[in-house]
Amino acid sequence: MRPILPALAALVALALATPAVAADKPSAPHAATLAKVNGIAIPQTRFDEALATARARGASDSPELRANLKNQLIAQEVFRQEAVKRKLQNDPQVLAARDAAMIQRFLQLNVHPAPVAEDAVRSRFDAIITTLGPTEYRARIIAVADESKAREVTDALKAGSADFATLARQHSLLANAQRGGELDWTSFPLPPVEGQTQRLPLPFAQTLTGLKPGTVSGPVAYQGRIFLIQLEEARPTKVPNYNDVKATLRQALEAQALERATAQFVTGLISAAKIEQ
Repeated sequence: MRPILPALAALVALALATPAVAADKPSAPHAATLAKVNGIAIPQTRFDEALATARARGASDSPELRANLKNQLIAQEVFRQEAVKRKLQNDPQVLAARDAAMIQRFLQLNVHPAPVAEDAVRSRFDAIITTLGPTEYRARIIAVADESKAREVTDALKAGSADFATLARQHSLLANAQRGGELDWTSFPLPPVEGQTQRLPLPFAQTLTGLKPGTVSGPVAYQGRIFLIQLEEARPTKVPNYNDVKATLRQALEAQALERATAQFVTGLISAAKIEQ
């Protein structure tokens, strides 16, 4: 039964991240009408909901926006009526989509993540800053199978027959070979300590700190391969302003809160359900 939990958790997260599709429902007898298509009224409330959604996504309220939304709703009603004429309301794909929309709405109404406090966002920011060191490094790396190949690459560098990036494309066994062995900017506290090097292997971090920009390391043995490392650039670490990143951090913490709420909700569903496999 345990494998069901991750699948349902993913379903809940997806549903909560996706706007629900409004279900067709009859309008109240005296509800305001946006327009009529073949005598069928489109309620004004549907337009109001569409306008609110558009504005929430950053659109500016304007006559053009309102006209476009109205035309879209009219077109949707035309399409819906034509689909009904062809009895597509009983089509398996339509029924499946309707079930999916119903499930999605159910999940949105029942999974309630805990709100993220400003203090939690600030604490997360401070924790990230402590993982940085005084210097940022940008490097390239080549991985080869043995010392003989490493000497071949080193000799080519010394002879000037090719630059480091070209040799990485030609010889490196790593996935970033086609990017010339390029690594992202990284920073870590000094001296480098295992587990505190931004997932960079400790021997690589130790090697970087001993290089000057433009220089290449000697062979570095690691996990059965031989590595050559070039330090391209070093600079003082750029610490981001809290106000510039707090929205992104909040989103990450909200996603984590959603995962926790999802796990709790899914566990309850599973425990109450009779599941036969």
